[in-house]
Amino acid sequence: MTTNEQSTYPSKKINWKGTTLLLVIGVIFLASTLRMPLTVVGPIISFIREDLGISNVLAGFLTTIPLLAFAIVSPFAPVVARKLGLELTLFLSTILLAGGIVLRSFGTTGLLVFGTMIIGVAISFGNVLIPGLLKLKFPYHVGLLMAFFTMSMNLTAGIGAGISYPIANAVLGWQGALAIALALVILTIVIWLPQLKFNKPEPTVVSTKARIPLWKSPVTWAVTGAMGLQSLLFYTTAAWIPEIYIAQGVAADRAGWMFSIMQISQVPMALVVPIIASKMTSQRPLVLMFTAFYIIGFTGVVMEWTSLAVLWMILLGLAGGASFALAMMFFTLRTRTAFEAADLSGFAQSLGYLLAAVGPILFGYLHDLFGGWDIAGWLFVAVTALLFFCSFRASKNEYIN
Repeated sequence: MTTNEQSTYPSKKINWKGTTLLLVIGVIFLASTLRMPLTVVGPIISFIREDLGISNVLAGFLTTIPLLAFAIVSPFAPVVARKLGLELTLFLSTILLAGGIVLRSFGTTGLLVFGTMIIGVAISFGNVLIPGLLKLKFPYHVGLLMAFFTMSMNLTAGIGAGISYPIANAVLGWQGALAIALALVILTIVIWLPQLKFNKPEPTVVSTKARIPLWKSPVTWAVTGAMGLQSLLFYTTAAWIPEIYIAQGVAADRAGWMFSIMQISQVPMALVVPIIASKMTSQRPLVLMFTAFYIIGFTGVVMEWTSLAVLWMILLGLAGGASFALAMMFFTLRTRTAFEAADLSGFAQSLGYLLAAVGPILFGYLHDLFGGWDIAGWLFVAVTALLFFCSFRASKNEYIN
């Protein structure tokens, strides 16, 4: 951290009261809004498709739109934050998120698509900027705060996926199910309001050190690969794991629970991995751990050992939680300042989510091409190998510049 970029809480011991506690609660609530508006869609896609009479292609595209928004908007989030300040930018993005949820819930095809686009744009800012915010505010406790952040994100994502179908199946319909995250977002706006008094644009820094462009750093590309490949695995398994199990003879209702089990299993790793990673000089032991979990889990799925399906989902959930949490930690571990962290986060998430958006389409294409899931399934293992190499490189104790 430079002398021009002062932390709000530079002490090595957190004083858990007053403004500090309010900020931590605000971060937890911000995190809770970053996945629930997305995970409520999958379980109720059939309601939406049948009521609006849309095609399967458009229905599937509803889950891809946010990923494309992440890819397009992420590089611009640090630029906006430099001009407006981190706290104000996050506040405005949360208001934008509320607007997107409202538009999406009106019940027309046009507003459904447009609202989903707005939601993707709004969430992009939180994805990119919160790691930098934590580095700025809590330089000695990034791991602990990142643990709160990732755990809250994963927990509310699972809750959203679990409650949307019962709500849509009841009197509120699919419009009400899509709107359930609005109450949480409004509460977050209120809780975040006090942080605006601490808002400051990036200070002007006069540096004599020549800095290489972000894209010229090998560390940047390693972090980008780690972010993109773990995202590809997550969104592809979310899209196709139930279908794979149904093709293997598993009952549809049980197959539907597989993703929920995987999602819930991410929570423990999302909590502990950032804390452990922040205390390690090299995070390579963590990379070895989640790689082993991925390989065992995917091998069990591809080999059709369906009697142990729950075990495979737990292992994949543990691996996914660990790889996501570590990818988010790389933004702070491989940079020196908060705005450097935001720059790296924006770059890596832009290209990473673009790569992730290809995953579900590629796996579906391979299924159609070869008439089954065998080739596509083994591609999970190949992607895991690439993720290992990128994460292993990113775990080396060095900075992007």
